[in-house]
Amino acid sequence: MRNRAGAVGAFAGLGVLCVAVSVVLYGVLHVVPPSAGLDWSSRTISQYALLSNGWVFDVATLLLAAGSFAVLVALLRAGLVRGAAVAALLLWVGGLVGVVWFEKHNWASGPSMSGDIHRAASLVAFLSLPAGALLATTPWLRGDGATRPARLVALGGVASLLCFSPILWALVSEPWTGVRWWRAIPLGGVERLLGVAEVVTVLLLAWWAVRAPRPRS
Repeated sequence: MRNRAGAVGAFAGLGVLCVAVSVVLYGVLHVVPPSAGLDWSSRTISQYALLSNGWVFDVATLLLAAGSFAVLVALLRAGLVRGAAVAALLLWVGGLVGVVWFEKHNWASGPSMSGDIHRAASLVAFLSLPAGALLATTPWLRGDGATRPARLVALGGVASLLCFSPILWALVSEPWTGVRWWRAIPLGGVERLLGVAEVVTVLLLAWWAVRAPRPRS
């Protein structure tokens, strides 16, 4: 039991470290040139990948993926996730890797297949994490035995979905408003708010793993 708790703590700690470094790197992109010159309210975070310091974005995103995977291992060792929740969290990790592997559209050159895959990977990542958080916590929220970490993880999942809702509204309303979805909202600002909510959710998942009770029989 003690060995398992040590492994859970080690993987959760590694995950938190990777996520923390990734957040610092994302922050650096907002304050150093040439990426500091982008309008953060309208330009998506992945736009940084097209600049000369785009490698910072790639490293930050891969660190976030690695940290999330370490947190998933911690959750598995703690006996907190299984089945659909594991699949959803793996899709989150895979989506992040896909965002790096397939570069977004460079509109100076025109659309590309890589950009289409990048957009799909982003959508998968944005939706898979809150889905995984809610699927993981649902069994632990039933009855009177819900723990505070599980409730907060679920709250993080809900908050992430709420942050995604303006993007969904822009997509759905485009046919009758005539406004292209990426212009209907401050897309960059919405995406950054969503990113913050999802990073917090990953950190809450790590905390839940460390604070987990014994698995239910």
